[in-house]
Amino acid sequence: MSITASTLAAAHCIQPIDALDDSAIAAHLAALPDWQIEAGKLARSFAFNNYYETLAFVNAIAWMIHAEDHHPELIVSYNRCAVKFDTHSVNAGRGGLSANDFVCAAKVDALFAQRAHA
Repeated sequence: MSITASTLAAAHCIQPIDALDDSAIAAHLAALPDWQIEAGKLARSFAFNNYYETLAFVNAIAWMIHAEDHHPELIVSYNRCAVKFDTHSVNAGRGGLSANDFVCAAKVDALFAQRAHA
């Protein structure tokens, strides 16, 4: 089964989890072309018209990540929100990227797309 943004967005985070190897990361990343790996984290920046839109998006992300119990680093400014996922519990606590990071990234993309069509 191939990895797509929609299959990732339909999935849920699971525990326990293992870190993905480089080939699995590449396969997952191919499904999410707007995301990139930065310093070992899955990262994307989102642009908005104003602070209200930015915070509304952050609140939507907060609801989703609470439900998934997988929390990113968020950097919020007036009209931008940078989102960075990684999984601190994999690799015997040394951290890395897991399927959960890509599942949540796909869900964040879906929230952003939904906002754009509202």
